[in-house]
Amino acid sequence: MATFDNRYSRFVAWFKVLLPLAALILLSTMFLISRGIDPTRALTYAKVDLDNLARTQRITGPQFSGVTEDGSAMSFSAKSAQPDAKDPSLFTVDELRAELSLPDGGDIRISAGGAVIDGTRELLGLSGGVRLETSTDYQVTTPSMSVSTRQTWAESNGPVVADGPAGRIEAGKVELSRQGDDSGTYLLVFKGGVKMVYTPKPAENE
Repeated sequence: MATFDNRYSRFVAWFKVLLPLAALILLSTMFLISRGIDPTRALTYAKVDLDNLARTQRITGPQFSGVTEDGSAMSFSAKSAQPDAKDPSLFTVDELRAELSLPDGGDIRISAGGAVIDGTRELLGLSGGVRLETSTDYQVTTPSMSVSTRQTWAESNGPVVADGPAGRIEAGKVELSRQGDDSGTYLLVFKGGVKMVYTPKPAENE
């Protein structure tokens, strides 16, 4: 029995020496392997990514909504938005979608490839191909357009093409505005060399 105790004691004593040595070898191996990585270079790449993120400040999926002074409900959404580095009241947005619910019950949907939201002037500068659809079944396309966020007003910055129930309209520009200061009626007014191609509806079979 004493022999067994001696062997057990020697076994424990050896393990007390071998285990710390094994741990020291493992730690040394980890440090040797890690020498192949340059920590300074890795830190440089991380710093570039952080600087780029801080500089862009891009917002994904922003939404805006409000009511104009004359009572139209407006809502906007976009794929992304980025504030101007020098003027925080300016936002550049991609793939804008907007909807106006007019006091007279009409609806207008607007889409554009991009836009600049000017908070100071309360104005949207749409660009990249603008499409405007009305609840009266008119589809208007134009390269760019200005839209007010303070009152119900919009105007194209160039030629327009409109397709609707009566046919096709081509004009130098189009303006959406209220008919008279006290009126609750809103009109799309085509200006500048207006050309209309009337397309009669096919006769219904009786």
